[in-house]
Amino acid sequence: MKLVLLTALGVGGATAAGAVIGFLFKKISHRFSDIVLSFAAGVMLAAAVLGLVLPSLEYGGKYGVLITVVGIFTGAICLNLIDKLVPHLHRLIGSDTEVHHNANLNRVLLFVTAIAIHNLPEGIAAGVGFGSGDTSQALIIAGGIALQNIPEGMVIIAPMLAAGVSPGKTFVCALFTGLIEVIGTLLGYRIVSIASAILPFALAFAGGTMLYVISDEMIPETHAHGSERGATYALLAGFCLMLIFDVLLG
Repeated sequence: MKLVLLTALGVGGATAAGAVIGFLFKKISHRFSDIVLSFAAGVMLAAAVLGLVLPSLEYGGKYGVLITVVGIFTGAICLNLIDKLVPHLHRLIGSDTEVHHNANLNRVLLFVTAIAIHNLPEGIAAGVGFGSGDTSQALIIAGGIALQNIPEGMVIIAPMLAAGVSPGKTFVCALFTGLIEVIGTLLGYRIVSIASAILPFALAFAGGTMLYVISDEMIPETHAHGSERGATYALLAGFCLMLIFDVLLG
């Protein structure tokens, strides 16, 4: 449980780390942001497949394929329903610097709320990973999510400062989005600890949420500013890095 708690704090703390970078480098280029986010997408893709989907098949037994497929689609549908209630992150971030400077406070607060809501299932995915008993895989999953949280924390800062929010309150809001991930991690771990029978479905569900985020949020965002080729190679690099870690730690 101590390792889970430390991991939860690390996953949530990555958002705060990104926020600090956002304060230090307010003018981060789209190309740099896209490359970092794509690399994180590759890491998350490997973590979802190797750490969640494949273990779900393994633990599912006779009906492993059915449980895994249903779990993946259930996770994706749940996030799709969330998107119906909360606007997509790219719409709220905007692709032009001008949008940032013209952002009003309500729009920015909605943006922060959207990130916080999307962070909950990601945190749950990190926590569920520990339920499989494979610590190395769980840490890979958590590492992938934490890496994705760094650029996410970075993009929170500029819009909020442009909307007139004080630096102190801006940092608190960034911490809040990270706290949601900490809560999600502990919740995911607790759920599978109480009811180990749902582990195969929970693993697949978490994998589905991560695959949905990668396809629906991260890849479109990284391909929207003319850096598609670099973003693609960055994704492959992130995926292969996690593949190597999986082999070395396996």
